[in-house]
Amino acid sequence: MEINYKVENNVAIISWNMTTSPMNVMNDISIPEFEGHLEKAYADSEVKGIIITSEKNEFIAGADVKMILRNNSKDQSEMHQFSLNFNAIFRKLETCGKPVVAAMNGTALGGGYEVCLSCHYRIALDNPKAVIGLPEVQLGLLPGGGGTQRLPRLIGMEAALMLMVEGKRISPKEALGYGMVNDIAATREEMMEKAMKWILANPKAIQPWDEFDKKTGAIKARENFKVPGGNVQSPTGMRTFAGGTAMIMDKTKGNYPAPIAILSCVYEGLQVNMDRAIPIEARYFVKVATSREAKNLIGVMFLGKNEADKGASRPKDIPATDVKKLGILGAGFMGAGIAYVSAMAGIEVVLKDITIEAAEKGKDYSRGLVQKGIERGKTTADKGEKLLNLIKPTAEVADLQGCDLIIEAVFENRELKATVTKEAEPMLVEGGVFASNTSTIPITGLAKASAKPENFIGIHFFSPVDKMMLVELIRGKETSDYAVALAVDFVKKIRKTPIVVNDSRGFYTSRCFSTYTTEGIALLKDGVDPVLIENAGKNAGMPVGALAVSDEVALDLALKISKQSIADGALTEDDGAYQVTRMMVEDLGRFGKKNKKGFYEYPEGGKKYLWEGLAEYFPVSETQPDVEEVKKRLLYRQVVECIRCFDEGVLMTKLDGNIGSILAWGFPPYAGGTLNFPEFVGKEAFLKEVERLADTYGDRFRLTEKQKELVRNL
Repeated sequence: MEINYKVENNVAIISWNMTTSPMNVMNDISIPEFEGHLEKAYADSEVKGIIITSEKNEFIAGADVKMILRNNSKDQSEMHQFSLNFNAIFRKLETCGKPVVAAMNGTALGGGYEVCLSCHYRIALDNPKAVIGLPEVQLGLLPGGGGTQRLPRLIGMEAALMLMVEGKRISPKEALGYGMVNDIAATREEMMEKAMKWILANPKAIQPWDEFDKKTGAIKARENFKVPGGNVQSPTGMRTFAGGTAMIMDKTKGNYPAPIAILSCVYEGLQVNMDRAIPIEARYFVKVATSREAKNLIGVMFLGKNEADKGASRPKDIPATDVKKLGILGAGFMGAGIAYVSAMAGIEVVLKDITIEAAEKGKDYSRGLVQKGIERGKTTADKGEKLLNLIKPTAEVADLQGCDLIIEAVFENRELKATVTKEAEPMLVEGGVFASNTSTIPITGLAKASAKPENFIGIHFFSPVDKMMLVELIRGKETSDYAVALAVDFVKKIRKTPIVVNDSRGFYTSRCFSTYTTEGIALLKDGVDPVLIENAGKNAGMPVGALAVSDEVALDLALKISKQSIADGALTEDDGAYQVTRMMVEDLGRFGKKNKKGFYEYPEGGKKYLWEGLAEYFPVSETQPDVEEVKKRLLYRQVVECIRCFDEGVLMTKLDGNIGSILAWGFPPYAGGTLNFPEFVGKEAFLKEVERLADTYGDRFRLTEKQKELVRNL
């Protein structure tokens, strides 16, 4: 049994306690069993009310997305019928004629919270780890169990839309403030006691959007229900939907169908009664659930990411490792960030720099984050003190003695990295691993400074470390499976997502991300309006424009990397992006955001804006390409480079390629990542388009016959 049933004091208690799943989820097993228990309670004349609760730490974590993904490719009419049948369970629950209480002992998300919305009363346990909400939009879906209809009828359209469109997860106390729950309990016993009392005091409980039929006494959907705060055709409604549509389109650029579908569900559904509203939601649910966007978001950003988080790329047959003491060389912004996230995970950290003052300054970063956490109620002074006590600033190499892992996070300079490697590596425990947090320098070359290159690996963090979830692990030619396994275990321990790639210039993420910035700069050289370049990038789904990113990274750094690539024969001086970058840095002294002069101007205390002088040095052509052409150049260039990485063996799995592209540099999640992109647009259409782009703009878009075949088999 996945769900338990018992009767106490003439009240049926239906308790979720799934054994076939680590959490309570609504799936092919639990849904029929839940429905069966409900029917049993309806039919028992001795049962005067129903309490729905859970025996696990969470209430119900939502619907099983694997079940939704299985239905993604089914005929839409079949999925529509599934949705209607699913909703019929909830509709019968709220019109059964007996009072029903949700005793929410923990997290209630998605379909789990929709169960609660179908109950007449909701009592939440004041559990600090619990979250409540309808976050389906984050998977390209919309609430499909009546959530788009019940939540706005309960708390009003404005609040409900904000919660659903943003997919917000809130605490039980916040939910009480919104009106999403009716009461809070301090203990489980108090929660169940309150639920029992409410049932006995409300034998004729009914939803506010329903009413008793005066002739038959049966419960039916209320006509002309007044939505709290105003109906659709009220000033509130007009303001909400006009502003909401504009806000969503500005944020999503039309790339994600679910947020607009949620808006449509609420707009259309709230103008009819509940019985007619549910089929409206079901129609929109099927539309978004069978979309390519939902398939990608569920397949990559949920299932794929979960797989990566568990260590999918970890070498098998290597016993589990545990980094208890970590050494960090370099207390700059990156080293300081690594120290903080490691201490957060309970790891003893030795933060070394040339001077104790520099090391203490690095620890100040953690002190600042701890103080913010205390001020925002995210942590306590005691917890903050324990975290900070784990970080030891030092200028002494001897303090690194006994480290399981040492990460160097010094400047991108081969000689400096070699020096600190030789100095610190002897401090490792037997079997300890030395890592370089380089973003571009090949690991195999850096490992030459190591006495044990088999225990040398690249661990590439992204900035800011405390916010960026991905860590790229780079295997050098001599890196052992053991070193990779230890690095994966460490990344899992600090609650980041690891991907494993083979050594290469720029590895995977830096190499492919740079194509976005260089293509943006090449567009500028080709006479494309910089405003069009920036807007096209954002409209395509990238977080920011290519020129803005170039400024953030720093143009002088990009130039330095380009010159090294030219010296190594990987680039030529007639490269358009190189020529523009060289002029910006060497001729114009514009290094980017760092010196407040780049493609953008950075006025003190003001908002950045594109430098007006760009037109003088890079004249805008009379004829401009359409936005779709610019979007294609920016996106396809990234995808082509990722395909090359896969072909060359830099990337070993499609999953790492997709997860890495989304989490590292913000490739559009709706497309499912770089290696899912050809399937998203159609593989043959993609291959035809890259051939056209190569013929028009150059061989940087050209794929070999082998690479074309690889695309067909992705």
